[in-house]
Amino acid sequence: MNQDIEVPPPPTGHVPWDKAFAQIVLSDMLRIRRMEEKAAELYGEQKIRGFLHLYIGEEAAATGALRALQPEDNIVATYREHGHALLSGVAMSRIMAEMFGKQEGCSRGRGGSMHLFDRATRFYGGNAIVGGGLPLAAGLALADKMGKRQALTACFFGEGAMAEGAFHEAMNLAALWQLPVLYCCENNLYAMGTALARAESQTDLCAKAASYGMATVQVDGMDVVAVFEAVQRAAQQVREQGVPMFVEIRTYRFRAHSMFDPELYRDKQEVEQWKTRGPIHTYTARLKAQGLLTETEFLALDAQAQAEVDAAVAFADAGTWEPIETLLHDVTTPQETA
Repeated sequence: MNQDIEVPPPPTGHVPWDKAFAQIVLSDMLRIRRMEEKAAELYGEQKIRGFLHLYIGEEAAATGALRALQPEDNIVATYREHGHALLSGVAMSRIMAEMFGKQEGCSRGRGGSMHLFDRATRFYGGNAIVGGGLPLAAGLALADKMGKRQALTACFFGEGAMAEGAFHEAMNLAALWQLPVLYCCENNLYAMGTALARAESQTDLCAKAASYGMATVQVDGMDVVAVFEAVQRAAQQVREQGVPMFVEIRTYRFRAHSMFDPELYRDKQEVEQWKTRGPIHTYTARLKAQGLLTETEFLALDAQAQAEVDAAVAFADAGTWEPIETLLHDVTTPQETA
C-alpha cells in the first residue's frame, strides 16, 4: 500500500432528506454504476472501442454535485464523464449509442466515450485533454456574465489537471474577471497513475486555488450528502456574489484509470480498503438505518436502473453507422460553386 495515502473510516451520519429525495439520490448512483459496469462488459465484447474511463467508486461526486446545481447551469467535464452527462439529463440511450460509435449518439457517434456533448442539456463535454475544460468553463462563464444570464458554470476535473498550465491560466482569469465558475476538482489521488505526492510539490489543492484569491472548500467525495451540501453552499456563493469558487472532492476510483491501464501503481489491499467506503453501500446502509429505505425498495430501484441499461444497449445495438459520404460534414467547409 502507498504509505502516503490514509484511508478514512466509512461515511456515517444523518441523511437530512425526505424519503423521496433520498431515494432519488440513490437511484442516480445506481444508474451510473450499472451503466458503467455494462460499459466494461461491452468493451470486452468489442462493442465499445477506443478508450474507456470508468467512474465506478466515484458516483457520490457527480451525484451530490449535480443534484445541488440548476438546469440552467453549464456543465464541463473530463473524459471520465458518463455519469455527469447522465445526471445532466442526457439520455442513457444516447450516451450508450455514442460509446458504440452510432450516429444516434449524443455526438452523432463521432466523439465516443471521451467526447459526450449535448447542447440541449447544457452539457459541454467530455474533453480528452487533461485540463482542457478549465479555460472552456471560464469562457462560458464570461459569456454568461457579459450577457447578464443568471447561471453558473460547473467545471469538473481531476487533481492531475492542477499541474497543467491551463489550470493556472483559467483560475487566474476567473478570479481576475470575477467569473461565475464553480471549479470542482475530483481528487482520486492517482491522476492517470501517479500518486499526488509524486507529481506535485504542493499537495494542498485548496492552497493552490486560494493563491488566486478565491474561496475554497474540501469535502469527502465518498459521502453523497457531504458533497451535495458543500456544492450547494458553494454554488449559492457563486450565484450571489458572482465570483469563482473551488471545491476539492476527495474520492477514489475502484477500477483502473482506463481499460488499458495495468494498474501497477497501487496494490489490491489499498483498493479493497477504499471499497469499504463505497458510496452506494454506505449510503444505502444509512438510509435503511433511518427507515428511509427497505431492501425491497432498494431492489426495485436497482431493477429500474438495470432495465434502463438494457434498453440503452438495445437502442445502441439497433443504431446505425454514419454513411461514409457524410463523414466530412462539419469538418471541412463546402466548396462554393461558381
